[in-house]
Amino acid sequence: MTWLPIIIYIALFILIGYFLLFRPQKKRKQQEEELRSSLMLGDEITTIGGICGKIVSIKDDNLTIESSIDRTLMEVKNWAVRDVKKLITDDDKKEK
Repeated sequence: MTWLPIIIYIALFILIGYFLLFRPQKKRKQQEEELRSSLMLGDEITTIGGICGKIVSIKDDNLTIESSIDRTLMEVKNWAVRDVKKLITDDDKKEK
């Protein structure tokens, strides 16, 4: 009988840990996967290193981006993408 409260506290602690740590991390990972799978030519991205540019080529998990006025081409991995500004097409404008 004396172990029951301790077991309840441990189970409660594990449950709270799951909802505060693991579940938000899983959600964030799923959002990142959706972001990476929705990358398209012309999207403006920012990498985790702070490099900004426009996507000009997509091959497997590599992206070629064009940055700066000089149109410098760089190849980055798609997992390095932190933020995306979507290219607005005519179809998107018609839907709104």
